[in-house]
Amino acid sequence: MLVLFETPAGFALFKVLDEGKLDKVEDLWKEFTTSDSARKVVELKAFNKFENTSDALSAATLIIDSKPSKGLRKFLQKHCEGETLAVADSKLGNAIKEKLKIDCLHNSAVMELMRGLRNQLTELITGLGAQDLGPMSLGLSHSLSRYKLKFSPEKVDTMIIQAIGLLDDLDKELNTYAMRVREWYGWHFPELTKIVTDNIQYAKVVKMMGNRTNAVNLDFSEILSDEEIETQLKEAAVISMGTEVSDLDLSNIRELCDQVLALSEYRTQLYDYLKSRMNTIAPNLTALVGELVGARLIAHGGSLLNLAKQPGSTIQILGAEKALFRALKTKHSTPKYGLIYHASLIGKASQKHKGKISRSLAAKTALAIRYDALGDGEDNSIGAESRLKLETRLQVLENRELGKSAGSTKGKPKIEVYEKDRKKGAGALTTPAKTYNPAADLVLAEETPKKSELASKKRKHHEVKTEPSAEPADEAIQEDGDQEDRKKKKKKSKESEEAPAVEGDGEKKKKKKSKEAEDEPAVAAASEGEKKKKKKKKKSDADGEDVVMQTEESGKKDKKKKKKKHADDE
Repeated sequence: MLVLFETPAGFALFKVLDEGKLDKVEDLWKEFTTSDSARKVVELKAFNKFENTSDALSAATLIIDSKPSKGLRKFLQKHCEGETLAVADSKLGNAIKEKLKIDCLHNSAVMELMRGLRNQLTELITGLGAQDLGPMSLGLSHSLSRYKLKFSPEKVDTMIIQAIGLLDDLDKELNTYAMRVREWYGWHFPELTKIVTDNIQYAKVVKMMGNRTNAVNLDFSEILSDEEIETQLKEAAVISMGTEVSDLDLSNIRELCDQVLALSEYRTQLYDYLKSRMNTIAPNLTALVGELVGARLIAHGGSLLNLAKQPGSTIQILGAEKALFRALKTKHSTPKYGLIYHASLIGKASQKHKGKISRSLAAKTALAIRYDALGDGEDNSIGAESRLKLETRLQVLENRELGKSAGSTKGKPKIEVYEKDRKKGAGALTTPAKTYNPAADLVLAEETPKKSELASKKRKHHEVKTEPSAEPADEAIQEDGDQEDRKKKKKKSKESEEAPAVEGDGEKKKKKKSKEAEDEPAVAAASEGEKKKKKKKKKSDADGEDVVMQTEESGKKDKKKKKKKHADDE
């Protein structure tokens, strides 16, 4: 019986010398404790060495899938004629039996024998040392893992993370250096700061000009595209209020300008490198959100694979963690976007629709990242299609708002009147219009003369009530007496009306009730008038008493004066 054993260096065939020891499976491991005892059980018959790493990788991948490679088939056909073959994988044994017609064996004894062979492998195979077997197994495992994960060295997102970090640092350094140049040279030519606003152009102008007196004789057309700016610069250089500087100072300023220009050139090169890497590693993500935003998302997530594990809702607020936890702590509204806010699609949307577009863009970005990280394709078709869909959605939202505002002056659409009785396309009615029926009207009865008299009494009483009380106290007393007489007469008339009438005279009863209802407000008005007159009477009495008291006091004073005069005369 032969045993097939796979190694990182190649395939080995061992011949079992004593098959009887395979019956004692529990004691089989004792035979492989030393190399001498192992040689008594098995010996190497043949060895098929791999030519290179790619050959080893192809053979290993086929063995994992339980398929014999072409080299293995030739090797077995040459050395396994009429022999039973012990294999570690039953599926591989079935494939060998079907294709090569070789009997294969797989049981617990074979597995225990494989463990023993693995333990004494370097001793049983001559020329294969432990120092060679370790690197071989490590290289094959790396190659196999790359193949299984479909890993490509071109798709290393670590370079993107480092590049975007360096790009941000360069921007900070450039701003610091450019502001130092402006502040330093501003002592000599302060007007130049407002004339040339771009930092790179400012550094080039300072490097070329040096002292401001040289500006009149220089041509700045290569640096400044606008002729008006050049004329302003030359005019300002003549009448500048800056201080004079030495040549040593100007040389140091020019060296600083060289540093600014060198950093700006390196930044452009780094941006081109980042752009190419992003198009290679994450083309769909780049098509959706751009190179810089995509690179910042990958750097914030740690890697492209880690970012692919995140849902769209997490990608939407990635970079706004502080605002999110502060909102959850204070129970306020959570942020709608993080790093994804700088994408061009969200910049195109109005403030009202930024939240909707950011949510849609985050969902499409999650799909694009997963396709870039785990997919086989290297094109940006999914990202381009998703971008077109988002742009059309944005246009629909914007046009909907325009339609609402254009419906009417108040921003609401006009509502057409629905006329169900009118024919389609004709002005005639399908049903005749209803005519006015005068017989259904109710006519009110004319007022009786008694009612008109009561109304005239009410008016007179109201006039008396509203007139100012300018009469003396005696007349007020007489009016009170007249009103009391009138009250007595009204009471008598009420008693006579309330007497039981003859049965069947329903109309008279109704008239009496209407009279009583009409007399009640008149009585109430009369009682109010009496109260007011009594108050007026009291006021007039009090005024009369005051007058009497005043006359008595004046008489007493006159008597006193007369007595004084009489005493003086005496």
